Parts: sequence; C-alpha cells; structure tokens
Amino acid sequence: MKHLIFSLLLLWALQLSAQTPVEYAIAFPNAVHHEAEIQVTYRDVPAGPLEIRMSRSSPGRYAVHEFAKNCYGFRAFDGEGHPLEIDHTNPYQWNVLGHQGTVVFSYTLFGNRGDGTYSQVDETHAHLNMPATFAFARGMDDRPIRIRFDLREDLHWKVATQLKPETATTFTAPNLQYFMDSPTEISDFQMRTFTETSNGKTYQFRLVLHAPNESEVIDAFKAAAMKIVAQEKAVYQELPGYDYGTYTFICCYMPQGSGDGMEHRNSTFISGNFVLDSSGLQRAYGTVAHEFFHCWNVERIRPRSLEPFDFEQANMSGELWFAEGFTSYYTDLTLCRAGIISTSDYVSGISGGLNAVINSPARRYRTPVEMSQFAPFSDAATSIDPVNFGNTFISYYTYGKVLGLALDLSLRNQGQNRSLDGFMALMWDHYGKPEIPYSVADIESTLAEYAGEAFAHTFFDHYIYHSEMPDYQALLNSVGISLSLAHPGQAFLGASMEQNDQEVTISRYPLFGTPAYIANLEAGDKIRTIDDQTVTSVDEAQSIIRKHQPGDTIQMQIERFGKMMRIPVLLMENPQLQTELIQAPAITDAASSQQKMWLTGK
Repeated sequence: MKHLIFSLLLLWALQLSAQTPVEYAIAFPNAVHHEAEIQVTYRDVPAGPLEIRMSRSSPGRYAVHEFAKNCYGFRAFDGEGHPLEIDHTNPYQWNVLGHQGTVVFSYTLFGNRGDGTYSQVDETHAHLNMPATFAFARGMDDRPIRIRFDLREDLHWKVATQLKPETATTFTAPNLQYFMDSPTEISDFQMRTFTETSNGKTYQFRLVLHAPNESEVIDAFKAAAMKIVAQEKAVYQELPGYDYGTYTFICCYMPQGSGDGMEHRNSTFISGNFVLDSSGLQRAYGTVAHEFFHCWNVERIRPRSLEPFDFEQANMSGELWFAEGFTSYYTDLTLCRAGIISTSDYVSGISGGLNAVINSPARRYRTPVEMSQFAPFSDAATSIDPVNFGNTFISYYTYGKVLGLALDLSLRNQGQNRSLDGFMALMWDHYGKPEIPYSVADIESTLAEYAGEAFAHTFFDHYIYHSEMPDYQALLNSVGISLSLAHPGQAFLGASMEQNDQEVTISRYPLFGTPAYIANLEAGDKIRTIDDQTVTSVDEAQSIIRKHQPGDTIQMQIERFGKMMRIPVLLMENPQLQTELIQAPAITDAASSQQKMWLTGK
C-alpha cells in the first residue's frame, strides 16, 4: 500500500540485505522501430511455477489497458543460461517451469504512445510508464527492485525519474507498488531546479522538459511552476514529506506525443503534442497545477478503494468526484491565485463546468459517487460499440469540480474564516499526513467536524448521495459573480451537426429533453431541408434556426436508413449559461470582500 511504502524506511533498509532484489534491465538498440529489449532476473524463487504477468491497469488510470498485447519474443533461462519452459496460461500470464531458484525472463516491447499510461520508444526518447513496460512476478510484490537503463550514448540520453538513484543509469525502488508508480523519461532533456522549505526541511523540485523548443521556454516554465507550488502549498500549509527529498515534474511535449497528465507519489508525467508557445504554455501550466495538487489529494489523501492498487484488473472507486474533481476545481483556482490567468478569465471559465453538469440529463441515472464508479468505462477506456454516455454520464472531474465550487462558496458564506482550503487542510491532517486511506463516509464526517453535522449531512444527502443541484446563482452572487443565460431569447435545436462536403448530419445522440430528442431526431440523420430550405452546411442550418424564436416549430426533412422523413420540431430557448464578474457599482462591498479573499494569492 502506498501509505506504508515509506513509513518504515529504516526497516526496509535493513531488510534489503535479507531480501533478494528483482533486477530489471532495459535497452533500446532498435529504438527507430519503437522497440525496447527487457530482461528481468528473479533469484531465490520458491519451488513451483513462477507466474509472470503484464499489468492490466496503471496508477492514476482506472480502466483496463491490455499492455500484454505489445510484448513478444518471450524467453526464459535458468541461472546457467539453460532455456526454461514457458506455459502461456492466459493472455496476460506466462508460467516459467522447471527452474532451480533462478529465472531470467526476457521479451521485446513495442511502444509508440507517449502519454501518462503507455510507453513510447523512438530515437528522440524512451517515454516509459512502468506497468506498460515491465512484467512482474506474483508473490514478489514486497521485494526491492533494482533497474539498469542501458542508455543510447549516441543520442545523449539521460534519465529522469522519481526512483532512487544508485548511479546515473541504475535506480532502486523499495517494492513493486513504488516501482510501478515511477514513470521514467529517457532523452536529451533540459532540467531546472528550485527549492521550497516546509517544516524545517528543504525539498528540491526538478523541472524536466523535453520539447523541440525546450531551451527557449524552460525558464518561463520554471517560474510558473514555482508560483503553482507556492499557491498549492498554501492550501495545505505544508508540503508532503517527499521521499528522497525531491519532486520531479517530467514534461514531454514532442510532436509524436499524446496529451495527458498523470500524478505519481513524488513526480508527475505530463505530455502533449502542441507547441509551447504562449497559448501552449498556458495549457501546460493547467496540467502542472492539476497534477501537482494530486501529491496531496490522491497520492496521500488516498481513497481506501484504491489501496492497494490492483495491477491485474480495473480499479473502481466512489471517491473520484473528490479525488479528481476537487483537484480539478483547484486547477484553475490556483492559476488565478498565482496570477497566471486573470480573474476575468477564471470567472468566465466557471460556466463550462456548470453547463456540463446543470444541463446534463445524466444526473437522472447516477450520483457523483456512481459517476466515479463508472471510471473503468470512461477513463481512457476504449470500445468499438456506440455508447450513450452523453445522456448517462458526467465526468467525475467536471462534476466534482462544480461540487468543489459549491462547497467552497457555501463554507465561505458561513463566515468564521471557513473555506474549502480549511477543509482540505483538515482532510490532510486526518488522512493525508498520516497516510490513512479514507472513504466517502470519512469525507462527510470530516466536513461535519469542520462545518457542523447539519451542514455536512445536508450537503452530502442532497449533492453527493443524490444528484440535486446547489443554488449556484445565489452562491456566485455572494462573491460578485452573475450566472445567467448566455443567449437569452435564442432558439435552440439541441442537435450536434457535422458537415461532409455538402451533406449535414446529426453527429451525436441528442440529449434527453432537447427539442431534437423530443422530436425523435437521431444520430446519423442527414438533414436535407429546414423550413423547405435546402441545407448544405452547418452554418446554413444554424442560420435558419437563429431566425426563429423559442416556441416556434420548424419543419425538418431528414434522410434515415435511405428513407426520407418530414419531422416537426418545437424549438426551445438556448439553456447555455454564462458567468461574469459583477462590476461596480452593482457589486456589494460584502461580495467584493469575499471575492478578494477567495481569489487573491496566498
């Protein structure tokens, strides 16, 4: 379990000599074709088959990912180099038979997805997520691990990781859980460092950046990271006790990468394929703010449902609205407090989450807890069959984000210097600092301790265990923000459309309750005419609709399954919401004061 990994460091050091380490080695002679050669050596193996597996999940991801599909060329030898029999018992497992206590297992990995879950190998880097890369043996979870990276000197590669270094190419982990939680970037990256003090200890922060223009932007990136660290530290009033005294931002923005960010105990793995210009840097800073907040919330304030992390199946949790969603709330709030984005931009951005939740029909089917439990089907999970998620699922990131907003403003309205900052600090004291995993009930009981039992019961009963909505208009008004219709009086069809040549098609399943849904329009319908006017572009369709008023009925001719149909559609008012700063003199002194206390940097 993560919360035990480093509570007994001294004991582990004593046991290291008593337990035979698992030894990994990885090399990249065929990097141009995205291959890595991997070898793992097990000694003092008990009698019987050694069960070696590839992971099916990865820390920070909750869905199943079949990493075994990218591995091939399996071989096994004994300590003398003699071949051993391999029994391929299921798609993810290889049993090594007939050993005498030593097994050397090797295989080739193909990796060409550079994100927070998979691995990518080419001649610019080896971007390694450990579960996607390294096999493990059942029953050896508690053994220490040593890994050697055979670097491509011709490519000037070096290693960035949270693993403990022995040399520039050899690193260790106390056990399998820590090893699998330690992504590694091997490339000709640039690095900057800075320090931050907490509780009398000085911690080193390492910013690793691998990007085509890394030398041009790394100093600006470092300055923003320093501001983010300071603001998020202020929420909890201290830093975590980083193992080995370091925290590493591993950032890789290469053209062949994929956008992602993944939290880990003493590091984060951030990737993207966009250029780090001014707008690209703003996107990157948001990911940094989100992932760094996780070193408290999720890595140490940790859901009990994720302990210990199971590498053999999906990991379901009902706490993700808090673990991921509240972290998402603090993402933009941190950028605002740090002065990286303006107050106006922060406030206008609030409406995105509110629209996604308030106007979603999915609350009819699932509570925030149940949305969280749905993560194995949504968190980078893939399917080839169509799904109806638009009507049945709201991301726990987004749902939790707007719940965090509601709780923060509700606590501030209580007075007594209460805020979500204070509540998160209390969660840290109770569960994060001692590393005691929590449940949903523990969040409620801690909120009761902080703000009163009646308040906590009402909030959880209405908004967590059920899917009611807080009064966001009143809450936002209390901090000088208006919530209103973005397009009052505008007619609304409620159908997403796409254009292919001169053909317009409904591209998504209409949401329950929209005019399109009520009129029985469906994804795949080809729109031929609206009000007897031929439609050949999305702009034409929208222009015709905009000429109408809410309550008008339009006539649509569509083609479905090769058959022409004429359908009347009763338009409604566009429900999209907007959030704006209330300007003087309309803003009250009390609201202005609350807004400053909420959004001003610490």
